[in-house]
Amino acid sequence: MSAITKSADLVYTIRFLTLLTTPFEETNAFKLGLIDEKGKKIRKPKTTEEKSAYNMFHRLVFNIKKLIAKAPGGSSKIASYASALFLIKEKAEISDEAIEKILQEMDADAMHDLGESAQWFCTVNGMISPGEYRLKSDDKMLNLTCEEMAKKNDKITVGRECYPCGSLLGMDIYEAIHKSTGQKIYITAGEIIR
Repeated sequence: MSAITKSADLVYTIRFLTLLTTPFEETNAFKLGLIDEKGKKIRKPKTTEEKSAYNMFHRLVFNIKKLIAKAPGGSSKIASYASALFLIKEKAEISDEAIEKILQEMDADAMHDLGESAQWFCTVNGMISPGEYRLKSDDKMLNLTCEEMAKKNDKITVGRECYPCGSLLGMDIYEAIHKSTGQKIYITAGEIIR
C-alpha cells in the first residue's frame, strides 16, 4: 500500500470518527437547515456551502450514526451496521485496516466474534438462496444514492448465485435488489426474513 493511500485512509478515518462523534445539532448540515436534530434530511443542498456540508460522505456517516443510536446490540442491528460499514468502505475506498481502527476507537472489537443469526438462508457453498425476502429493520441505505430509503418489511430480491461480495465484522455481505426502487442494496443474512 502506497504512502498516499495510507494518508488518504487516515484522513477518511479521522473525518469519519469526527463526524460520527459530533452531535447532529453541531454539524454544518444542521446549522444550514439541511437535516433535523435526529439527522433526518429536511431538504436537498443547493449552494456550494450546503453541498460541502451535506454530501455523500455525510449521508453515509449520518446513516451509520442513526443505526448505532437506535439500539445497543441485537443481531439485526449489528448486521445492519456491518453492511452499512461495507458500503462506506466501498464508496469512500477505506481500507480494512482503517475500518479496524474505527472499530477499535468505538470499542467494537467484540463484534468480530458474532456470527450470522440466519444462516438457514445460506446454502452449503455460502450463497443466499434466491428469492424474495423482507428487511427486518428500518433505515437501510441504498448503494447508489446512499440514502436511507429502504424500510422495515420492504421486499428485496436475491438473484441466482448470490455469493458474498465481501465481508466485514466476520459477516458475509451480499448484494440484492430493493424491489420498489430497483436499486442495489447490501445485506447480511441476519437482516432478512421470508
